[in-house]
Amino acid sequence: MPTIATIGVYGFTADAFIKTLEDAGVTLLIDVRQRRGVRGPIYVWANSQRLQALLAEAKIAYSHHRELAPTTELRHVQYREDDLTGVGKRTRQVLAPEYASRYTREVLERADLGPLIEEHPDGGLSALLCVETAAAACHRSLIAARLHDDHGFEVRHLQPAGATAPLED
Repeated sequence: MPTIATIGVYGFTADAFIKTLEDAGVTLLIDVRQRRGVRGPIYVWANSQRLQALLAEAKIAYSHHRELAPTTELRHVQYREDDLTGVGKRTRQVLAPEYASRYTREVLERADLGPLIEEHPDGGLSALLCVETAAAACHRSLIAARLHDDHGFEVRHLQPAGATAPLED
């Protein structure tokens, strides 16, 4: 049975991120972010060009599937819910029901997962990348669930060491 992992950026240093991928056996990182940058100096390593250089050095392939990224409008649906519940993107633990429903309907149901499945390495592990620490707080969990339900993938969520509690904003 094929396996797909998910991973976020928050809570990792560059070295710990690469080590986590290597320890898990990830050979392909699939970026599902719309904008491939992360604000703030602590995560500058996760901006597209720098991240791709780190991955190349570690011999981990990279691909970008922008068609699986939420639209700006959808992200704002989640941000409004975050504001109502008083959580930040770095501390969110779950997706807003409206966001999850609309993302599934407006993006995931329209997306062809065939190219993503075809590039999955034989005998290797690919990982879906976004930013949130908790997979349940990110659209990557919805993609992984669809791969599980419709294509038989096992799903593993990779997190930074000690990430059982929300990280500080």
